[in-house]
Amino acid sequence: MKTLLKNGTLITASDTFQSDILIEDEKIARLGLNLEVDSDQRIDAAGKLILPGGVDPHVHLDLPMFNTVSSDDHYTGHKAAAFGGTTTAMDFIPLTPPPHPVGEGQRGEGDFQYSVDLWMKKAEKAAIDYSFHMNLTQFNDRIAKEIPSLRGMGIQTLKVFTAYNGRLRIDDGSIFRAMQIARDNGMLVMAHCENGDVIETLVGKALAAGHTSPEWHALTRPGWGAIDATLRVAGLAAESDASVYIVHMNMGGEVDMLKYARERGVKVMGETCLQYLFFTIDDLRRPDGAKWICSPPMRTEKDNARLWEGLRDGILQTVGTDHCPFFLDGTKPIIYEGREIAIAGKELGKDDFTKIPNGLPGIQDRLPVLWTQGVGTGKISANQFVELTSANPARIFGLYPRKGSLLVGADADIVIWDPQKKVSYGVSKSHQRTDYNLYEGWELKGYPEKVFLRGKLIVDGDEWKGKRGDGKFLKRGEGEIL
Repeated sequence: MKTLLKNGTLITASDTFQSDILIEDEKIARLGLNLEVDSDQRIDAAGKLILPGGVDPHVHLDLPMFNTVSSDDHYTGHKAAAFGGTTTAMDFIPLTPPPHPVGEGQRGEGDFQYSVDLWMKKAEKAAIDYSFHMNLTQFNDRIAKEIPSLRGMGIQTLKVFTAYNGRLRIDDGSIFRAMQIARDNGMLVMAHCENGDVIETLVGKALAAGHTSPEWHALTRPGWGAIDATLRVAGLAAESDASVYIVHMNMGGEVDMLKYARERGVKVMGETCLQYLFFTIDDLRRPDGAKWICSPPMRTEKDNARLWEGLRDGILQTVGTDHCPFFLDGTKPIIYEGREIAIAGKELGKDDFTKIPNGLPGIQDRLPVLWTQGVGTGKISANQFVELTSANPARIFGLYPRKGSLLVGADADIVIWDPQKKVSYGVSKSHQRTDYNLYEGWELKGYPEKVFLRGKLIVDGDEWKGKRGDGKFLKRGEGEIL
C-alpha cells in the first residue's frame, strides 16, 4: 500500500519546510518536492500542516483506584488519543504480587514479569502504539537484582514516588539504590515529587477538623513539598550520577529547582501536564470542583505562568497528560459507541475529598488545546510544539527516530493538521470515555484533520477508521538525556 501526501508544510522540532511524503509499508519511504509516483492513495495537503504523531509519555489506562477503575482502557483511551493527534502512548504498570508466592519469604511482593504480563493482556485491545513504564513501589534485594530484567521486556524506565506513604512510596535510600542500578543498566528513573510525610500530617488534621470539600485536596498537598522533593530527587540523581525525569511538574518553584540542577550538570529532565498550565486551586472551589482532583493538585496563576516560561525557555522537556479519567457521576450512564456505560467515579468522594479518585481526562485534549493556547498566542513556536509533544518524548524514552520524526525510515505516524479549523470543544467532540471535559466551551483554532498510524488512516475528520488491536507494543532502547 502506497500513500502519497502532496503539497503539505512539514513541521518538525527543528524545521519548517514544504515537501511531499510517500508512505510505503508502514514507513516514510520518500520526502521531496514534486514527488510523482504510482500510489494507491493520493491526498492533497495544500494549506495544511504535516506533523509527526504525538507521543504522550504519561497516561494511566484501566487503572484500579478506590474500588473503581479509570474509565478509559487501552482501546477507548487510545481512540481518544488518535482523535487528538497522538499515535503513541506510554502507560504505567503497577508492581503486582502474583496470586501465589513465587518463593520463600516473598508472599505479597511484586513480581516484574507477572506485572508486565498482566498489562500486556490488558493492552491486547490497543488502538495506537504503546509502551510501558514500571512503578517501583517496593524495594528489597530480590527486586534490586531483577530490575535489569526489565530491559529484556523492552521497558527502560522505573517510576518512584516520594508520596503515598505506606502504599507507593519507597524510602530515599531505596530510591538512591534504584538510581544506581538504573545508571549501570542504561535505564531512566521517573519521579513523582511531593512530601509524603507532610501530606499525611495535613490530611489527618483536615479530616479531624471536618474539612472534606475538594479544595482541601490541594491544601493538604502543599506546593513547597513538591519543590522540596524535586530538589531532593535532583540531589539523589547528582550523587548517583543517574538520569532522572520529574513527572507532572506543577509548581513554578519546581521549574526553578530544575533549572538550578541542570545548570550544575545534573542529568535531570522535567515534564509538565496540560492541566497545570491553565487551572488553579480556585477550580477546586467550584461546585463541581471534584472534576479537577488530581495529584499533584492545581496551584496558582503564578505557577501557570512560570510553567509556560519553562516550556518557552527549554527548561522543561515535555508536555504529557497524566491521563487518568473517572466519571464525575458514575451513577448515570453515558453512551459510548452506541452502548450505555457507567463506571463508579468521583461521586465516591462526595463527602470526603480523600475518597475522590485522583485523575483527569486529557489524552485527546493535549495537542489541540496546547496548539491554540501555546502556538496560537505566541507562547511557544510550532517547532517547540512538536518538540514538546512528540520529538522529545520519543528521544527521552528510546523511540526516536522511529517515533516523533518525519524522516525517511520512520514509522508513518503522521497528522495532517488544519491550522485554520475552528472547534467549539468539549464533551461533544471528545472521545474520552467519561462524562465531562475540563475544556468545555473552549474555542480552539487548529485541529487534526487526518491521522495515520504506521501509514494506516485511523482518523478521517470525525470518522473513526481504527480498530481494537491496531496498536503495537514498542520495545524501547536506551533514551537520550536532553
